[in-house]
Amino acid sequence: MNELLIIADPRLMAERSAWLENLKSERRLSEHTLDAYERDSRQFLTFLTGHLGGPATLKDIEALRPADFRAFLAARRKEGSGARSLGRNLAGLRSLLRYLQKKGLVNAAGANAVRSPKQPKSLPKPLSDNQAITVASNEAQLHEEPWIAARDAAVFTLLYGCGLRISEALDLTGDTLQPGTTALRITGKGNKTRLVPLLPIVVEAVQKYRSICPYHLDSAAPLFRGARGGKLQAAIIQRTMQRMRGAFGLPETATPHALRHSFATHLLAGGGDLRTIQELLGHASLSTTQVYTGVDSSRLLEVYDRAHPRA
Repeated sequence: MNELLIIADPRLMAERSAWLENLKSERRLSEHTLDAYERDSRQFLTFLTGHLGGPATLKDIEALRPADFRAFLAARRKEGSGARSLGRNLAGLRSLLRYLQKKGLVNAAGANAVRSPKQPKSLPKPLSDNQAITVASNEAQLHEEPWIAARDAAVFTLLYGCGLRISEALDLTGDTLQPGTTALRITGKGNKTRLVPLLPIVVEAVQKYRSICPYHLDSAAPLFRGARGGKLQAAIIQRTMQRMRGAFGLPETATPHALRHSFATHLLAGGGDLRTIQELLGHASLSTTQVYTGVDSSRLLEVYDRAHPRA
Protein backbone atom coordinates (compact mmCIF):
# COMPACT_ATOMS: atom_id res chain seq x y z
CA MET A 1 0.00 0.00 0.00
CA ASN A 2 2.93 2.40 0.64
CA GLU A 3 3.94 2.10 -2.99
CA LEU A 4 0.39 2.93 -4.06
CA LEU A 5 0.26 6.02 -1.86
CA ILE A 6 3.30 7.35 -3.67
CA ILE A 7 1.87 6.84 -7.15
CA ALA A 8 -1.63 8.26 -6.58
CA ASP A 9 -3.48 10.89 -4.61
CA PRO A 10 -5.03 9.48 -1.38
CA ARG A 11 -8.58 10.26 -2.52
CA LEU A 12 -8.04 8.49 -5.83
CA MET A 13 -6.61 5.52 -3.98
CA ALA A 14 -9.65 5.46 -1.67
CA GLU A 15 -12.01 5.49 -4.66
CA ARG A 16 -9.98 2.73 -6.29
CA SER A 17 -10.31 0.61 -3.13
CA ALA A 18 -14.06 1.27 -3.08
CA TRP A 19 -14.29 0.19 -6.73
CA LEU A 20 -12.49 -3.08 -6.01
CA GLU A 21 -14.76 -3.73 -3.03
CA ASN A 22 -17.79 -3.05 -5.22
CA LEU A 23 -16.55 -5.56 -7.78
CA LYS A 24 -16.19 -8.13 -5.01
CA SER A 25 -19.42 -7.56 -3.07
CA GLU A 26 -21.86 -6.30 -5.70
CA ARG A 27 -20.54 -7.75 -8.96
CA ARG A 28 -19.22 -10.90 -7.27
CA LEU A 29 -16.27 -11.22 -9.64
CA SER A 30 -13.90 -14.13 -9.15
CA GLU A 31 -10.72 -13.75 -7.08
CA HIS A 32 -8.70 -14.25 -10.26
CA THR A 33 -10.46 -11.35 -12.02
CA LEU A 34 -10.22 -9.14 -8.95
CA ASP A 35 -6.49 -9.79 -8.69
CA ALA A 36 -6.09 -8.95 -12.37
CA TYR A 37 -8.06 -5.68 -12.07
CA GLU A 38 -6.11 -4.68 -8.95
CA ARG A 39 -2.85 -5.32 -10.76
CA ASP A 40 -3.96 -3.57 -13.96
CA SER A 41 -5.11 -0.43 -12.15
CA ARG A 42 -1.91 -0.37 -10.09
CA GLN A 43 0.20 -0.62 -13.25
CA PHE A 44 -1.85 2.19 -14.81
CA LEU A 45 -1.33 4.50 -11.83
CA THR A 46 2.38 3.66 -11.84
CA PHE A 47 2.52 4.58 -15.54
CA LEU A 48 0.68 7.86 -14.89
CA THR A 49 3.24 8.84 -12.25
CA GLY A 50 5.93 8.98 -14.94
CA HIS A 51 3.58 10.10 -17.71
CA LEU A 52 2.24 13.07 -15.73
CA GLY A 53 5.34 13.79 -13.66
CA GLY A 54 3.76 13.03 -10.29
CA PRO A 55 1.10 11.05 -8.41
CA ALA A 56 -2.23 11.03 -10.27
CA THR A 57 -5.31 12.78 -8.89
CA LEU A 58 -8.99 12.55 -9.78
CA LYS A 59 -8.54 15.80 -11.69
CA ASP A 60 -5.75 14.19 -13.73
CA ILE A 61 -7.99 11.20 -14.49
CA GLU A 62 -10.75 13.58 -15.61
CA ALA A 63 -8.35 15.26 -18.04
CA LEU A 64 -7.00 12.07 -19.66
CA ARG A 65 -7.42 11.81 -23.43
CA PRO A 66 -7.52 8.72 -25.66
CA ALA A 67 -3.83 9.34 -26.48
CA ASP A 68 -2.93 8.87 -22.81
CA PHE A 69 -4.59 5.46 -22.68
CA ARG A 70 -2.95 4.47 -25.96
CA ALA A 71 0.42 5.48 -24.50
CA PHE A 72 -0.22 3.19 -21.51
CA LEU A 73 -1.12 0.27 -23.79
CA ALA A 74 1.97 0.95 -25.92
CA ALA A 75 4.15 0.88 -22.79
CA ARG A 76 2.59 -2.40 -21.71
CA ARG A 77 3.11 -3.87 -25.18
CA LYS A 78 6.77 -2.80 -25.07
CA GLU A 79 7.10 -4.73 -21.80
CA GLY A 80 5.88 -7.87 -23.56
CA SER A 81 2.10 -7.91 -22.97
CA GLY A 82 0.07 -9.59 -25.69
CA ALA A 83 -3.28 -8.59 -27.16
CA ARG A 84 -5.31 -10.56 -24.60
CA SER A 85 -3.53 -8.95 -21.65
CA LEU A 86 -3.87 -5.50 -23.20
CA GLY A 87 -7.57 -6.07 -23.78
CA ARG A 88 -8.02 -7.01 -20.13
CA ASN A 89 -5.96 -3.97 -19.07
CA LEU A 90 -8.30 -1.68 -20.98
CA ALA A 91 -11.43 -3.48 -19.73
CA GLY A 92 -10.29 -3.01 -16.13
CA LEU A 93 -9.58 0.68 -16.63
CA ARG A 94 -12.95 1.24 -18.28
CA SER A 95 -14.63 -0.47 -15.34
CA LEU A 96 -12.82 1.82 -12.89
CA LEU A 97 -13.67 4.95 -14.88
CA ARG A 98 -17.33 3.94 -15.26
CA TYR A 99 -17.48 3.54 -11.49
CA LEU A 100 -15.96 6.98 -10.97
CA GLN A 101 -18.25 8.49 -13.59
CA LYS A 102 -21.37 7.11 -11.88
CA LYS A 103 -20.24 8.93 -8.76
CA GLY A 104 -19.86 12.14 -10.76
CA LEU A 105 -16.09 12.28 -10.26
CA VAL A 106 -14.74 11.87 -13.81
CA ASN A 107 -15.77 11.46 -17.44
CA ALA A 108 -15.01 8.04 -18.91
CA ALA A 109 -15.18 9.17 -22.54
CA GLY A 110 -11.40 9.09 -23.05
CA ALA A 111 -11.06 5.39 -22.22
CA ASN A 112 -14.23 4.49 -24.10
CA ALA A 113 -12.89 6.11 -27.26
CA VAL A 114 -9.88 3.76 -27.35
CA ARG A 115 -10.25 0.66 -29.47
CA SER A 116 -9.54 -2.62 -27.75
CA PRO A 117 -6.51 -4.43 -29.23
CA LYS A 118 -7.51 -6.90 -31.91
CA GLN A 119 -7.57 -10.32 -30.33
CA PRO A 120 -5.85 -13.21 -32.13
CA LYS A 121 -8.26 -15.88 -33.29
CA SER A 122 -7.55 -19.11 -31.48
CA LEU A 123 -8.35 -22.26 -33.40
CA PRO A 124 -10.79 -24.73 -31.84
CA LYS A 125 -9.03 -27.78 -30.41
CA PRO A 126 -10.91 -30.91 -31.45
CA LEU A 127 -10.20 -34.43 -30.31
CA SER A 128 -8.95 -36.99 -32.78
CA ASP A 129 -11.48 -39.41 -34.28
CA ASN A 130 -10.41 -42.21 -31.96
CA GLN A 131 -10.39 -40.00 -28.87
CA ALA A 132 -13.91 -38.68 -29.56
CA ILE A 133 -15.25 -42.18 -30.22
CA THR A 134 -13.68 -43.41 -26.98
CA VAL A 135 -15.21 -40.61 -24.91
CA ALA A 136 -18.65 -41.29 -26.36
CA SER A 137 -18.53 -45.06 -25.92
CA ASN A 138 -20.45 -46.76 -23.13
CA GLU A 139 -17.45 -48.96 -22.32
CA ALA A 140 -15.24 -45.96 -21.49
CA GLN A 141 -17.56 -44.44 -18.89
CA LEU A 142 -16.08 -44.37 -15.40
CA HIS A 143 -19.16 -44.27 -13.18
CA GLU A 144 -19.95 -47.55 -11.42
CA GLU A 145 -23.72 -46.97 -11.51
CA PRO A 146 -24.85 -48.48 -14.87
CA TRP A 147 -27.63 -45.98 -15.59
CA ILE A 148 -25.32 -43.00 -14.89
CA ALA A 149 -22.63 -44.50 -17.12
CA ALA A 150 -25.26 -44.93 -19.86
CA ARG A 151 -26.45 -41.35 -19.30
CA ASP A 152 -22.94 -39.93 -19.66
CA ALA A 153 -22.34 -41.95 -22.81
CA ALA A 154 -25.63 -40.68 -24.26
CA VAL A 155 -24.74 -37.05 -23.53
CA PHE A 156 -21.24 -37.37 -25.02
CA THR A 157 -22.67 -39.18 -28.06
CA LEU A 158 -25.12 -36.30 -28.62
CA LEU A 159 -22.33 -33.72 -28.38
CA TYR A 160 -20.12 -35.55 -30.85
CA GLY A 161 -22.78 -37.12 -33.07
CA CYS A 162 -24.93 -34.00 -33.43
CA GLY A 163 -22.57 -31.12 -32.64
CA LEU A 164 -24.77 -29.86 -29.82
CA ARG A 165 -23.71 -27.37 -27.20
CA ILE A 166 -23.83 -28.95 -23.74
CA SER A 167 -26.69 -26.63 -22.73
CA GLU A 168 -28.67 -27.75 -25.78
CA ALA A 169 -28.22 -31.41 -24.91
CA LEU A 170 -29.19 -30.92 -21.27
CA ASP A 171 -32.26 -28.88 -22.23
CA LEU A 172 -33.78 -31.83 -24.12
CA THR A 173 -37.01 -33.11 -22.63
CA GLY A 174 -38.44 -36.57 -22.17
CA ASP A 175 -40.50 -36.43 -25.37
CA THR A 176 -37.41 -36.06 -27.58
CA LEU A 177 -35.35 -38.86 -29.08
CA GLN A 178 -38.14 -41.42 -28.99
CA PRO A 179 -37.73 -44.63 -31.05
CA GLY A 180 -38.03 -43.81 -34.74
CA THR A 181 -36.80 -40.20 -34.35
CA THR A 182 -34.59 -39.22 -37.28
CA ALA A 183 -33.89 -35.55 -36.49
CA LEU A 184 -33.84 -33.12 -33.59
CA ARG A 185 -35.25 -29.61 -33.63
CA ILE A 186 -32.83 -27.59 -31.51
CA THR A 187 -33.30 -24.03 -30.29
CA GLY A 188 -29.85 -22.54 -29.79
CA LYS A 189 -28.35 -19.11 -29.17
CA GLY A 190 -30.59 -16.18 -30.04
CA ASN A 191 -33.59 -18.53 -30.19
CA LYS A 192 -32.32 -19.70 -33.56
CA THR A 193 -33.91 -23.06 -34.45
CA ARG A 194 -32.15 -25.71 -36.49
CA LEU A 195 -32.86 -29.27 -37.57
CA VAL A 196 -30.11 -31.79 -36.75
CA PRO A 197 -30.17 -35.28 -38.32
CA LEU A 198 -29.71 -38.17 -35.91
CA LEU A 199 -27.28 -41.01 -36.45
CA PRO A 200 -28.64 -44.42 -35.41
CA ILE A 201 -25.85 -44.72 -32.83
CA VAL A 202 -27.08 -41.52 -31.14
CA VAL A 203 -30.63 -42.87 -30.86
CA GLU A 204 -29.27 -46.19 -29.62
CA ALA A 205 -27.19 -44.53 -26.87
CA VAL A 206 -30.15 -42.48 -25.65
CA GLN A 207 -32.50 -45.49 -25.72
CA LYS A 208 -30.03 -47.50 -23.64
CA TYR A 209 -30.04 -44.72 -21.06
CA ARG A 210 -33.86 -44.48 -21.16
CA SER A 211 -34.27 -48.20 -20.60
CA ILE A 212 -32.35 -48.26 -17.31
CA CYS A 213 -32.89 -44.74 -15.95
CA PRO A 214 -34.66 -45.18 -12.57
CA TYR A 215 -36.69 -41.98 -12.99
CA HIS A 216 -39.87 -41.50 -15.02
CA LEU A 217 -38.92 -39.32 -17.97
CA ASP A 218 -42.04 -37.17 -18.34
CA SER A 219 -42.54 -35.60 -21.74
CA ALA A 220 -42.02 -32.03 -20.50
CA ALA A 221 -39.38 -32.84 -17.85
CA PRO A 222 -35.62 -32.96 -18.48
CA LEU A 223 -34.44 -36.03 -20.39
CA PHE A 224 -31.10 -36.22 -18.59
CA ARG A 225 -31.27 -36.52 -14.81
CA GLY A 226 -28.80 -36.12 -11.99
CA ALA A 227 -28.25 -38.84 -9.39
CA ARG A 228 -31.14 -37.51 -7.27
CA GLY A 229 -33.55 -37.10 -10.16
CA GLY A 230 -33.19 -33.38 -10.85
CA LYS A 231 -32.01 -31.89 -14.14
CA LEU A 232 -28.46 -32.94 -14.96
CA GLN A 233 -26.09 -29.99 -14.54
CA ALA A 234 -23.33 -29.12 -17.01
CA ALA A 235 -20.75 -29.07 -14.20
CA ILE A 236 -21.31 -32.81 -13.65
CA ILE A 237 -20.53 -33.59 -17.30
CA GLN A 238 -17.52 -31.28 -17.21
CA ARG A 239 -16.13 -33.06 -14.14
CA THR A 240 -16.76 -36.42 -15.80
CA MET A 241 -14.74 -35.32 -18.82
CA GLN A 242 -11.99 -34.13 -16.49
CA ARG A 243 -11.77 -37.62 -14.97
CA MET A 244 -11.67 -39.14 -18.44
CA ARG A 245 -8.73 -36.94 -19.36
CA GLY A 246 -6.70 -38.58 -16.61
CA ALA A 247 -7.97 -42.09 -17.29
CA PHE A 248 -7.36 -42.06 -21.05
CA GLY A 249 -4.47 -39.62 -21.38
CA LEU A 250 -6.55 -37.01 -23.19
CA PRO A 251 -5.21 -33.46 -23.63
CA GLU A 252 -6.18 -30.63 -21.28
CA THR A 253 -8.27 -29.22 -24.12
CA ALA A 254 -10.59 -32.25 -23.96
CA THR A 255 -13.83 -30.71 -22.71
CA PRO A 256 -17.48 -31.40 -23.52
CA HIS A 257 -17.41 -28.44 -25.93
CA ALA A 258 -14.39 -29.96 -27.69
CA LEU A 259 -16.74 -32.73 -28.87
CA ARG A 260 -18.76 -30.09 -30.76
CA HIS A 261 -15.51 -28.86 -32.33
CA SER A 262 -14.67 -32.46 -33.19
CA PHE A 263 -18.07 -32.92 -34.87
CA ALA A 264 -17.45 -29.94 -37.15
CA THR A 265 -13.80 -30.67 -37.86
CA HIS A 266 -14.34 -34.34 -38.66
CA LEU A 267 -17.30 -33.51 -40.94
CA LEU A 268 -15.15 -30.99 -42.81
CA ALA A 269 -12.28 -33.47 -43.11
CA GLY A 270 -14.75 -36.03 -44.48
CA GLY A 271 -15.88 -33.71 -47.27
CA GLY A 272 -18.69 -31.77 -45.63
CA ASP A 273 -19.28 -28.27 -46.99
CA LEU A 274 -19.14 -25.17 -44.80
CA ARG A 275 -22.73 -24.08 -45.43
CA THR A 276 -24.11 -27.43 -44.25
CA ILE A 277 -21.86 -27.45 -41.19
CA GLN A 278 -22.93 -23.88 -40.44
CA GLU A 279 -26.58 -24.98 -40.42
CA LEU A 280 -25.86 -28.04 -38.29
CA LEU A 281 -23.98 -25.98 -35.70
CA GLY A 282 -26.53 -23.17 -35.69
CA HIS A 283 -23.97 -20.47 -36.46
CA ALA A 284 -25.55 -17.16 -37.47
CA SER A 285 -22.54 -16.26 -39.64
CA LEU A 286 -20.50 -18.38 -42.03
CA SER A 287 -17.35 -16.61 -40.81
CA THR A 288 -17.83 -18.31 -37.43
CA THR A 289 -17.83 -21.71 -39.12
CA GLN A 290 -14.85 -20.89 -41.33
CA VAL A 291 -12.52 -21.16 -38.34
CA TYR A 292 -12.75 -24.94 -38.77
CA THR A 293 -11.00 -24.69 -42.15
CA GLY A 294 -7.95 -23.49 -40.22
CA VAL A 295 -8.18 -26.49 -37.92
CA ASP A 296 -8.44 -28.89 -40.83
CA SER A 297 -5.54 -27.25 -42.67
CA SER A 298 -3.33 -27.46 -39.61
CA ARG A 299 -4.15 -31.17 -39.21
CA LEU A 300 -3.36 -31.80 -42.88
CA LEU A 301 0.02 -30.09 -42.43
CA GLU A 302 0.74 -32.23 -39.37
CA VAL A 303 -0.01 -35.39 -41.36
CA TYR A 304 2.10 -34.11 -44.26
CA ASP A 305 5.08 -33.33 -42.01
CA ARG A 306 4.83 -36.71 -40.33
CA ALA A 307 4.19 -38.91 -43.38
CA HIS A 308 5.65 -37.31 -46.50
CA PRO A 309 9.02 -38.87 -47.44
CA ARG A 310 10.50 -35.47 -48.30
CA ALA A 311 9.12 -33.66 -45.23
